[in-house]
Amino acid sequence: MLYIIRHGITDKNLAGILQGQSDVPLNGQGIRQAEEAARALDGITFDRVFSSPLSRAVRTAEIVAPGMEPVIDERLIEMGYGPYEGMDLRNPPEKVLGFFKDFVNTPAPEGMESLDEVVARAGAFLEDIRGLEGNILIATHAIAMKGLLEYLTPDSGGRYWNKYIGNCAVYTVENRDGSYGIPNEFYGIDAKPPVIPDYYKEDKQDVTPMTLSGK
Repeated sequence: MLYIIRHGITDKNLAGILQGQSDVPLNGQGIRQAEEAARALDGITFDRVFSSPLSRAVRTAEIVAPGMEPVIDERLIEMGYGPYEGMDLRNPPEKVLGFFKDFVNTPAPEGMESLDEVVARAGAFLEDIRGLEGNILIATHAIAMKGLLEYLTPDSGGRYWNKYIGNCAVYTVENRDGSYGIPNEFYGIDAKPPVIPDYYKEDKQDVTPMTLSGK
């Protein structure tokens, strides 16, 4: 089984800053979120752990799978926002706002990594680990995680792009005999950061969640 997790929260998440590929560490709340996710996954033994190179993802992986050394894979890094990295999400430029409001039909502004590029590198990673057996933890970021989910759901019509995926949310994907199943929402923390722009507050399309006992 694949367990795909978004990293815990950071100070820049709380401030509503687009951190992108900047290496921002977890704050205390983010560490606690990762600990909560670890408790939700209690009883699962991970055979392999992969992570984005950014410390917030690596630390999340270390907390969720203690004793396992994450294998760093650059393809799991967050989307490259280019000149827009570090911007205030509460007051984005018009062309960025248009993109964030409708990822599916609006191209990424010039200088940003395209969504096709995110899906391509996410897919290349998934193809490389396709034959691996056992429970696999993958620690990544919001848009990179959506790229993984889109690759795994080719008929999604882009529904994941406009779905809010909270910090330390976990999706599971069956991996058996070299085949992947459909992603399922396994675990999520209800609380959202105080600074969430309107275009992220409501999902345009949703994914049916699995009920997790002891959530």
